[in-house]
Amino acid sequence: MKTYLYPQNLKAVAKLWLWSLKDFMAIGVALLISVLALTQTGFAVPVALTLLYGFLTIRIDEATVLDFLKYAAKYFIMTQQYFEWREKYAQNEKKR
Repeated sequence: MKTYLYPQNLKAVAKLWLWSLKDFMAIGVALLISVLALTQTGFAVPVALTLLYGFLTIRIDEATVLDFLKYAAKYFIMTQQYFEWREKYAQNEKKR
């Protein structure tokens, strides 16, 4: 009798090391083209962009670095923070 283990009811994203398989293939193709451009023209920007994309798509616990940066930008920059000061709390503090 063989036992087969399936990841999360077959809903998990295929991963290879720290990247999803789709991102890993995109990084591989972009790196190949970037290195070719670097050797033929001496233009290093594509290599830097490929490495940046590789860093931003590192996937840990179903979240990428890019997702974290998006959430942080949304929280700190794009949404208004709302704080409310109630008078009864201020009066309670004065009584103490």
